[in-house]
Amino acid sequence: MKLNFLAVLAAAAFVATGCVNTVTDQRAFASTWGQDTITARYPRTGDQVYAAATKVVAQNGTITREFITPGTNYCRSLTAKVSQRDVWVRVTEVNPQTSQVEVQARGDWGGSDVDLSSQLSTEIALKLQSGQ
Repeated sequence: MKLNFLAVLAAAAFVATGCVNTVTDQRAFASTWGQDTITARYPRTGDQVYAAATKVVAQNGTITREFITPGTNYCRSLTAKVSQRDVWVRVTEVNPQTSQVEVQARGDWGGSDVDLSSQLSTEIALKLQSGQ
């Protein structure tokens, strides 16, 4: 009886974990499906927003990979480690004067970290506002 209960419990734990899509169109381990992405739009070009995003992420952690997504629209993204969390940032141009930033963060065990996503998104906005 105890063995059956443990088997059911282990199966439920296995089913509860899985993978999620990241903003960089990759897959990442997830143990929770809570909100982990903050999206913001700025009246700036994609290059300006991406430069601010890379500066903010580099100040807070280490950039591990950068991507340029091929296609007709401007789309750049990066992956990083910030405070032992996995972070993904994607910058796309909505139109030539407006860009969108998506910041996603997850912990080592796949738990969402919307607080870190929000912090990085706010720092990107402040960096753009100060013009640095």
